[in-house]
Amino acid sequence: MMKHARYLVPMGILLVLLYFLRAGLSLNPKEVPSPLIGKPAPAFSLPRLDQPAQRISRDELRGQVWMLNVWASWCVACRQEHPLLVQYAKQSKVPIYGLNYKDERAAGMKWLADFGNPYTASISDRDGRVGIDFGVYGVPETFVIDREGIIRYKQIGPLTPEVLRDTIEPLLKQLNS
Repeated sequence: MMKHARYLVPMGILLVLLYFLRAGLSLNPKEVPSPLIGKPAPAFSLPRLDQPAQRISRDELRGQVWMLNVWASWCVACRQEHPLLVQYAKQSKVPIYGLNYKDERAAGMKWLADFGNPYTASISDRDGRVGIDFGVYGVPETFVIDREGIIRYKQIGPLTPEVLRDTIEPLLKQLNS
């Protein structure tokens, strides 16, 4: 009986670890809640991608509901999302601002020329500091920001028609009413 007792503690620890591993693997990383939801969007003032002498700041965007889409020319998932953004922008339901994240200006400009420009304006975050302030995990990510500059929604990963239809559209209607 004593021979087998010494294996009970390690076996118990192993079972507990396996339980937590299984629970962790069942989580969806796209459903990570952002601590910024319900808080003011971080302050920024960045140069426009197309006209670097001009800057856009968070405060200039107050008074309107808007989306911020974080993207980069080197981002494979952004290529998947981009046609949907171009199509959605044509509906003019909300101004979409791009945050070109850790990218070269020329590469970002070429990307927009090649694949279309869905953005009201795109701003350049070459060093990624503003992306960090927004809590960006990776690109693409999209934020919905209300008239007072409060972040109301964060999408981690590419937008889908379902996310636009089932989550963002109802939120936009609510925020614009």
